[in-house]
Amino acid sequence: MFFSELEWNLCFTNFKEFKMATASTKYTKTAIILHWLIAVAIIFMFTLAWFMTDLPKEAPKSASFDLFNLGFYTWHLNEEVSPRSFYFNLHKSVGVTLLGLILFRVFWRLTHPAPALLKSMKVWEKKLAKGSHHAFYLAMVLLPLSGVIMATYSKYGIKWFGIPIIEGLGNDEMREVFKMIHDYMGYIILALFALHLLGVIKHTFINKDGVLKRMTFK
Repeated sequence: MFFSELEWNLCFTNFKEFKMATASTKYTKTAIILHWLIAVAIIFMFTLAWFMTDLPKEAPKSASFDLFNLGFYTWHLNEEVSPRSFYFNLHKSVGVTLLGLILFRVFWRLTHPAPALLKSMKVWEKKLAKGSHHAFYLAMVLLPLSGVIMATYSKYGIKWFGIPIIEGLGNDEMREVFKMIHDYMGYIILALFALHLLGVIKHTFINKDGVLKRMTFK
């Protein structure tokens, strides 16, 4: 027995609705990869920032550096530089890369809407989740962007893993302005990260609604 055209259309429509319903419960694979990659990069950048600010301005130059002095990876360069220069340039290089990833993440989010929030969430929880996510995206863009502008106004400019890409303008006054913005954005990111982490812990161990699975491949 063959299906009629109407029956085929009904089957196709039901299949599309089922597929949309299934897909809407999780983020896309690209979004999941970007989420964890950016999260790890931001944590690395904060660790790097705290480490490098305590380094002395005057120190013997070297062409190889034991990363964070932990003994698990040695970074080799083509020229000798001071430890402070090495780590500051590494911070700038990763920051530029991170900005590109974040902008692509924003583009992906705009073209691939996030799945609907869980029905079990209360109204205030949904409003808090949406508001904090929007704030997170804004802060994630402003943090590396302010850092890039700050580095541009410095006398050193930006080298992306040893490749000069932006020449320094040597404007200390403007550099201090964007340094302040960069610092404040860092504090805001930390606060939002803490709020995000508390939400994940609550939904995972108290509500047990499987919200974390939306951002995993399981």
